[in-house]
Amino acid sequence: MPRLPPSSGISPPGGRGRKIMTIPYSWGTVRRVTIRRGSLPAVIGVGAVAVSVAVAATIAATSGGSPAAGALSGASGRAGHASGSASVDSEGTSVSLPAAGGQVTGGGDPWATSSPASVSTGASAGSTAQAGSPPRQLIVPDIIAAVPGGLTAAQIASISKLSQVRAVLPIDGARIAIKGQPVNVLAAPAAALRPWTPPATASSSEIWGDFASGDLITTAAAAGGLSLRSGQSYQVTAAAQAQLRFGTDALIGVPGVDGIVNVALATQLGLVKNVAVLINAPAAQMDALVTQVKGVIGGAGQVVRLVPEQVATQLPVDTQVPTGRPANYLMLYQESAAQYCPGLSWTVLAAIGEIESDNGQNMGPSSAGALGPMQFLPSTWATWGTDGFGDTGAPNIWNPFDAVPSAARMLCADGAGQGGQSLWNAIFDYNHASWYVDEVLTLAGEYAREYA
Repeated sequence: MPRLPPSSGISPPGGRGRKIMTIPYSWGTVRRVTIRRGSLPAVIGVGAVAVSVAVAATIAATSGGSPAAGALSGASGRAGHASGSASVDSEGTSVSLPAAGGQVTGGGDPWATSSPASVSTGASAGSTAQAGSPPRQLIVPDIIAAVPGGLTAAQIASISKLSQVRAVLPIDGARIAIKGQPVNVLAAPAAALRPWTPPATASSSEIWGDFASGDLITTAAAAGGLSLRSGQSYQVTAAAQAQLRFGTDALIGVPGVDGIVNVALATQLGLVKNVAVLINAPAAQMDALVTQVKGVIGGAGQVVRLVPEQVATQLPVDTQVPTGRPANYLMLYQESAAQYCPGLSWTVLAAIGEIESDNGQNMGPSSAGALGPMQFLPSTWATWGTDGFGDTGAPNIWNPFDAVPSAARMLCADGAGQGGQSLWNAIFDYNHASWYVDEVLTLAGEYAREYA
């Protein structure tokens, strides 16, 4: 993400990992790039659906706290998704991994060879993972498919070419033992894996610094159950005996997975190459996609949905919000919801602002002619454009102090403040695609989970 020049006014909400209060916003100097409103959300590279680390980083920065702890492995999916999200796979809702050091039948190394265009790639398998900068955009994993002996390169390529699949991430993994207890771990290069993790995890420099240093990162449930202490080393039983240092806990967001390690440790521990693949397909009919993926990987494989079958339309509404002119996007979303649409959760505005313009970073014009941080068509703006927070003069479609309140006002007129089906309908009226509504509500749910 490009850094904006210092100026007075409002700052972006951390963008991909930036702290919310550090970089001022200037709507007059933001670079403009094409965003396709009305068909697809903001995309990166091969078109992976973007979600934001912004609010998670903001809350940590403004509260002095750390990202929210992870949930019990096998009981909860990605942050904000329904606990035990329904899977059409009869084997259960948690992915199962084989023991480390087992026979590998997958073959092929997506890190060492050229990959299909829609396969996420990062550092080579033999390199040391680097912490690097937070990803500009995150990718929501909708499905994980696992094969005990590993997926072949041909299977990975076939999955990446399925209709509606936007991105895939092949990952190594296996079941190891720590203190005699089984622990399911996954591994991939940091640059490839980080965008697929929940916002609180992707935004954390501490987590990825520990990851790059070769530490084990686990869910809070696994760390607590095993009484792991940061900086302490523990005997690990895998393909070979090893001492493994524990770094910190984090949200991982894949039911059945307890931890992550870098690729160097994956080799040392004997994790199964390409044991699973994460799949992003926001516009897909999930039952049909699961069937297609099963057809590719065969009967020995397992396919688990990572998103709820129905997204929540009841989101938390703040009763106490900041007052005065907002100093950053988080406050702007909160105050706009409270002042211009009582009953609307600010997380909905945050999700729309993220998907439509990356919180004011990609302002258009789009191919359809939509403009500004909330991507209004000029004809729509003529009806709903509002001077917000004390601004005077003609409402400015490029100005977030006008655009975000205008979006809240328009949503409210469609019933968004009532929640439930009325909220769903209001978002659909904002962008006429049911998958778009689901993406907004899923991302809003993640914000609500991490904000709480």
